Amino acid sequence: MSELPSPTGAGPAAAPAGATGCHGGAEELRRAAAAAGKSATLERYAADYPAGPHDQPQSMCPAFGSLRVGLRMRRTATVLSGSACCVYGLTFTSHFYGARRTVGYVPFNSETLVTGKLFEDIREAVFKLADPKLYDAVVIINLCVPTASGVPLQLLPKAINGVRVVGIDVPGFGVPTHAEAKDVLAGAMLKYARNEAGAGPVQAPRGGRNARPTITLLGEMFPADPVGIGLMLEPLGLAAGPVVPTREWRELYAALDCAAVAAIHPFYAASVREFTAAGRAVVGSAPVGVDGTAAWLAAVGKACGISAERIGAAQNQSLPAIRAALERARLRGRITLSGYEGSELLVARLLVESGADLPYVGTACAHSTWSEPDREWLEAHGVRVRFRASLQDDLAALAEFSPDLAIGTTPVVQAAKERAIPAMYFTNLISARPLMGAAGAGSLAQVIGAALANRSRFETMREFFGGVGEGHAAGVWERVPEDRPQFRARYAARLAKLEANRHAEEAV
Repeated sequence: MSELPSPTGAGPAAAPAGATGCHGGAEELRRAAAAAGKSATLERYAADYPAGPHDQPQSMCPAFGSLRVGLRMRRTATVLSGSACCVYGLTFTSHFYGARRTVGYVPFNSETLVTGKLFEDIREAVFKLADPKLYDAVVIINLCVPTASGVPLQLLPKAINGVRVVGIDVPGFGVPTHAEAKDVLAGAMLKYARNEAGAGPVQAPRGGRNARPTITLLGEMFPADPVGIGLMLEPLGLAAGPVVPTREWRELYAALDCAAVAAIHPFYAASVREFTAAGRAVVGSAPVGVDGTAAWLAAVGKACGISAERIGAAQNQSLPAIRAALERARLRGRITLSGYEGSELLVARLLVESGADLPYVGTACAHSTWSEPDREWLEAHGVRVRFRASLQDDLAALAEFSPDLAIGTTPVVQAAKERAIPAMYFTNLISARPLMGAAGAGSLAQVIGAALANRSRFETMREFFGGVGEGHAAGVWERVPEDRPQFRARYAARLAKLEANRHAEEAV
C-alpha cells in the first residue's frame, strides 16, 4: 500500500459538517450520504442491486470487487479513499488473492473530511499519478465514510494529460456484495469508453479486430472457458470477444464493438445498461451442460440473426462431447450449494446434469432477467433456488437436507464439518475450474467425487476427537469448565437497560 501525499490547498467542494463515521451503522450512513448529495448514486445502486428479504448477504467488504477489477488491469492505477482500517483490510485481501500492484491511499482525519480538504488531497494525488507514460487510467474509490460525507469525486477532471480519471463510490451500505462491486467499476469504465468511441476513433484491440462478429463475455471466469466458448461459437460464424471486466482499457472498445453480449454472470446491471445504450443484445445463462449449451447456442444464434440450420450444426458439434463427458463423470450423492461469486446457478446446473441430488442452491446475488433461464431450469429439476441468500438460509438448508457434501462459504464449510459432513469452499475450489462445454462437464467430478468419499473419514475424526468438548468446554481438560449461563443473562439484562436508557435520552 502506498500512502499518497496530503497536500494543502483550498477547493471548490467541501464535505458537510457533522459527517458520520463507520460506527454510525448502515442506516445512519445512508442518511448522511443522502444529505451530502449522494441520493442519486444510492438510488441507482438500489435499482441495480436490489436488496433481498434482509438487508444484505454476509460477505467480504463490497469494495474488494471494484479494487480487484482495477488491480487486474494493465496501465491502471487504483486509489482508495476511506478509513485506514478498511484500506488495510482491502489491500491485505487483494494481495492475498494475488495482486502485484501498489494500492494508492489518500489518508484523512476529521478536519480534512468535514472541511472538504480531503477532496483537494484526492485531486492533488490524482494529478501526481496521471503520467501517460505509466497509465491509461486512474481509478479512485470512495469507501463508506467518504461516500457518507459526500466527497464529490464527480468534480475531478475527466482526464489529466491524456490519462482517464474514473471516480466511483462503493459503500458497504449501498452495494450489497463484492461481486456486484465489480460491475460498479466495469460499468463506469464502459460508460467512459462508450462516450470516447462516440466522439471519434479509438484504439484497436492489441491483436487487431476479429474478422468474425464477436460475443462479449460478461463476468469473470476460469481462463480456459473463453477458449472453449470460442470453439462452440465457430460453427455459427462467431468468435468469443473480450471478457468484461477487461484486462486493459483498449479492450473496452472491443467489448462494445460486438454482435451480442453473453451475461455469463447475471448481476452486471450497470454494464448491461451500457451495452444496451450501445445497441447490443444481451443473452442470459451460459453453455454449461447439455441443456444449458443447447439453449445458449440457440439464444446467441437468434440474437445474431443466424439461421436455424447453422444453430443446429453448432449444437450437433458441441453436445455429443459434453454428453459423453457427463456420462464419464457421474456424481452420486446429495449436495447443497451456496456462494457469493454469482456463478452458483451455473455450477448447480452442471451438478444436476452430472447426476447429483441437489435440493438447494443459494446465491448472495439478486435475481435478474439474465438469471431467469437458470432459475426456471433448476426449479423444473426440483432445486430450491434462493437469491440474496443469507448465511442463515444456507445453514438452514444444511440442517434440513443433511447432505453428503456441502459447497459454500467459509462459515457454511465450518458448520458442515462440525456435523462430520464433508465440505468445500466454493471460491477456491469450484470457481478455480472450467465450467463451459466439454471441459467443464468433467471438471468438477474428480474433486467433488473425492470429497463425497470422505464421509467415513469425518466420522472417524469426530469419534476420535469426541471427548474434547464443545462450546465452553472445547479443549482437553483435567477439570471440564462449568457453564455459567446466569452470568450471560445478567450481562444481557444490563446491556438491555443501557440501551433503553440511551433511547430515552435521545427521545428527550
